[in-house]
Amino acid sequence: MTAERAIARTETRDTFPKLLAELAQTRGDRPAYREKEYGIWQTYDWAHVAAQVRLLAAGLADLGFRRGDRLIVVGDNRPSLYWSMCAAQSLGGVPVPVYQDSVADELAYVVEHAGARYALAENQEQVDKLLEIQKKVPSLQTILYNDPRGMRHYEGLLSYAEVQARGEKRLAVAPDTVSAEVAQGKGSDDAIMLYTSGTTGRPKGAVLSYDNLVWAAEAGAAFDGLRAGDELLSYLPMAWVGDHIFSYAQGYVVGLVVNCPESASTVMTDLREIGPTYYFAPPRVLENLITQVTIRMEDAGLIKRRLFQSFMGVARRVGPALLDGRSVSIADRLLYGLGNLLIYGPLKNTLGMSRVRVAYTAGEAVGPEIFNFYRALGVNMKQLYGQTEASVFVTIHPNGEVFPETVGKPVSKVELKIAESGEVLYRSPGVFKEYFKNPEATNDTKTADGWVHTGDAGYLDERGHLRIIDRAKDVGKLNDGTLFAPKYIENKLKFFAHINEAVAFGDGHDFVAAFVNIDMIAVGDWAERRNIAYASYQELAARPEVYDLIQSEIEQVNRDLAADPRMAGAQIRRFLILHKALEADDGELTRTNKVRRGFIGERYKTLVDALYGTAKSAHIGVDVTFEDGRKGRIEGDVAIRDLAPHPALRKAG
Repeated sequence: MTAERAIARTETRDTFPKLLAELAQTRGDRPAYREKEYGIWQTYDWAHVAAQVRLLAAGLADLGFRRGDRLIVVGDNRPSLYWSMCAAQSLGGVPVPVYQDSVADELAYVVEHAGARYALAENQEQVDKLLEIQKKVPSLQTILYNDPRGMRHYEGLLSYAEVQARGEKRLAVAPDTVSAEVAQGKGSDDAIMLYTSGTTGRPKGAVLSYDNLVWAAEAGAAFDGLRAGDELLSYLPMAWVGDHIFSYAQGYVVGLVVNCPESASTVMTDLREIGPTYYFAPPRVLENLITQVTIRMEDAGLIKRRLFQSFMGVARRVGPALLDGRSVSIADRLLYGLGNLLIYGPLKNTLGMSRVRVAYTAGEAVGPEIFNFYRALGVNMKQLYGQTEASVFVTIHPNGEVFPETVGKPVSKVELKIAESGEVLYRSPGVFKEYFKNPEATNDTKTADGWVHTGDAGYLDERGHLRIIDRAKDVGKLNDGTLFAPKYIENKLKFFAHINEAVAFGDGHDFVAAFVNIDMIAVGDWAERRNIAYASYQELAARPEVYDLIQSEIEQVNRDLAADPRMAGAQIRRFLILHKALEADDGELTRTNKVRRGFIGERYKTLVDALYGTAKSAHIGVDVTFEDGRKGRIEGDVAIRDLAPHPALRKAG
């Protein structure tokens, strides 16, 4: 192939609309998307996708959508919503997906900040939010909707089908309406704007180009050998960069089959039915799955429990070695094979992981116990380290080099360095263009020569693997100089099925203290089997028996910490169980379920002060937002428990 032909080939694949046109030609009759409706899977091939995108793009053009316009996309994962992003891009526009569970004020900020004139909502719920926003943000001119249910009496709106009908008429008169715009697109154009999680303040709009995203999709696919026809279930928010890379960018670059679940409540059923070969789950999802397994085992008979515990012991010892191709004795192979027949195989099938060839977890640090659980079952689970600003991929575990304490090695063309402060920096073709309307933040994050400050503290070990300690701003020290890495401690706590969330404190104090959120399902099941009565989360969290349960698990974490020379002095000495679950709607978590540590410290300052005092309880009242949008207040007395340090911590004399 000559250089000229190579360049021409590249230019036909440098935007997603061009990649879609190629897929429609080369894989036109092959599955591209599936969607479960009314219990039945509907399959759409690449030719159908291209036709649907073209009609919608032409309809948007007829409505006045132009190059540079931004389209807000809000709703659950639906093929039509993914297609709307490509339709906007076909005209030179920039889609801006938004978290579907955002309250109106959060959504209004994005709409106004992005300067969006157009928005596409999945259903009536999202339309209502946009109509409320339109009163405050007049720049939002045109609202479209996808699902017609409940929309009969709404005026001044257009349905997805109506826009496509306008597009059909437009194409009949001007057939080059869309193709001419697609041809003008180039790799350096803005492809998407994704808003960061906003752990420390207002979310920032990270602008990514096609060059960023196409490189990332290709690099990630090459690293783990993804191939056309690989299946994944698209169930994570479309506004999250991970979903955009896996379900959209890699879908177009590789030719993946993207499966959209019927609803959030049917994800596990849909996962089992699809049996994906390519899987991603953030730590919280993996933790919840382990919780479900633990509950089922606790409810099982004695023989079944003993069998499970015995074979899981074999799995933890043998499973990871088999995955990595290390030497395993014939006896252990036979024992693991029997375990696979009786335990691991059925369990993987229940979890929907029977066909998984490559699985990633990322988004935040994952506890080694959680990570090893899946690898012990034979699931090729790897850690991936990335950011929105990197178009996801920075490091991944290579096959045969999967270590739970690391996040892998750099992906091709990614450079890493560690600053004197211990902060991790990277440079790659995936580095974002800018934060929209925020040059100061852009310059603070990205240097003139392209290095990006991650905000994470870490180091490269002797194997060339990156190890992340914690968020650089969160790593601190106790008053005696002991290293305090809150996320490390919190992840150990969250391995236990009864603990849903934890927040550790310690920087600048004499000892570590912690807030705990119980897992309502796991602790509720535990309480019912012991005939412990309760009527609400608040009542259950306050029960002395529940405190005893959580205390026993924290003491196990303390024993583990005592065995680590770096963390032995960071054992938890006091804890409390919060009277309410931490919620994104209350500003305590981000929309990606990351703890907003600073906000929590301020919101619950009374409790933090009590933990570092001598009180055995404290009264707290906080304003909350209920699921239906109503405001309220939850008050109560919260007990505080003291813990004796593990004997390894005590000093002679």
